[in-house]
Amino acid sequence: MEITTLIGFVAALAAILFGISFGSDGIDFGNLMNFFDPTSLFIVIGGTIFVLLASFPLKYFLNIPKHFKAIIKKGSGNSLEYVEIITELSREARKKGLLALEDKANAFEDQFLKESVLLIVDAIEPEKLKLWFAQKLEYIEKRNDDERSFYDSGAALAPAFGMLGTLIGLINMLKSMNLEGGAESLGSDMSVALITTFYGSFLANVFFTPMSTHLAIAQQRELLLKEMIIEGVISIKEGENPKYIQEKLMNFLDPKEISGGEGGKKKKGKGDGGGGDE
Repeated sequence: MEITTLIGFVAALAAILFGISFGSDGIDFGNLMNFFDPTSLFIVIGGTIFVLLASFPLKYFLNIPKHFKAIIKKGSGNSLEYVEIITELSREARKKGLLALEDKANAFEDQFLKESVLLIVDAIEPEKLKLWFAQKLEYIEKRNDDERSFYDSGAALAPAFGMLGTLIGLINMLKSMNLEGGAESLGSDMSVALITTFYGSFLANVFFTPMSTHLAIAQQRELLLKEMIIEGVISIKEGENPKYIQEKLMNFLDPKEISGGEGGKKKKGKGDGGGGDE
């Protein structure tokens, strides 16, 4: 788990709560109620969600738990394992031929790895395979951009609805100053005017923007892993030496992964650049 992500979310929330509660007389949690306003919440959260619903299919909302899970996962923890798997496949292909990889591929849980290995088993020219993989990666990048646009739109919409709430509150306040709504409503209207701006900024900066940024990092890791798989299976197809394939794939890894510094231990008998295991 990427613990810094959770720490960041919790610490940002704690900092805001501390700022609300701390005063000249110390910490007063009663101040928190000053920042609770159902009308403002509905304007900002409701308005943002409704416009996102009007802009994106429902599947984008259903993907939020999956995306949150993706950003708290520790980065590329299995890359070293993929290097070992592909290297072993290359040895198997050298000994028994490409057809021998079919049964192994069908046992893989990773659908991209499974599909990639099955493709090289078929009698497809390496150049055509490279073109197919390039198109596949291009589609994945486009899909990732579309997914992040959901959060980018939310980051833009939340402050916008905060401003709309501010305008609503100010208009009602001015009407009250003309005694049409009564002077007692001034505080309530001014509260809506200010709190909606607070809610909009909070939602954009504590949820939508971090989600978009961290999702971009997680998706970049995903693409790098897929590029490594592609490089490996193409090398197998072209009949390259398994040792050379292993060394080439190690270039995709972070040095800390190779040395076992990120949750892995160095495999016995493997030197720098010679592979490792988690």
